[in-house]
Amino acid sequence: MTEHLTIVRHPLVQHKLSIMREKHTSTASFRQLLREISQLLAYEITRELPMTTRTIDTPMEPMEAPVLAGKKLALISILRAGNGLLDGVLELIPSARVGFVGLYRDEETLQPVQYYFKVPDSLEDRLVIAVDPMLATGNSSAAAVDLLKQAGATDIRFLCLLAAPEGVERMREAHPDVPIVTAALDERLNEKGYIVPGLGDAGDRMFGTK
Repeated sequence: MTEHLTIVRHPLVQHKLSIMREKHTSTASFRQLLREISQLLAYEITRELPMTTRTIDTPMEPMEAPVLAGKKLALISILRAGNGLLDGVLELIPSARVGFVGLYRDEETLQPVQYYFKVPDSLEDRLVIAVDPMLATGNSSAAAVDLLKQAGATDIRFLCLLAAPEGVERMREAHPDVPIVTAALDERLNEKGYIVPGLGDAGDRMFGTK
């Protein structure tokens, strides 16, 4: 992947996202739609996975068949909202290794504070896909990628549902080597650091908390 930002404009992605944005959409529906849309986004972010071949026997004859190459990729959920994307992507790539980065945003400074970090081994040999529904200020995302690089990751992609221009720019400055795949680039952040028009707090809507 070469472009820094890829917006997935597939009709199903855009339709499902519009339903998720509506404030009256239920927690159960929001969760299900997030799972569905994450699989469609995962299809895009894994488009250029390295391939090799191996010999298999079809009912007709042996053949050299294409299969994924290298170590299993690593999916890294940026807690807690990242778990909503993680579930859907794992259904598509069940053999992936899974890690978690726990960051919360200080509401005064809007800066990320780390509280948990557990990732698979050999990150340097894996494609690493970090998932978080909202790329808002970009501070937490940039901090998570910092931690992944410190753990050895060299091939990282970032998957989110919504992005703000401020977050995209922050990631571009901090990690120009990390492509971003998203369903929409929204207008801006408000004074509290939330994406506008956005869909509210993804974690709250996913887990039914306020």
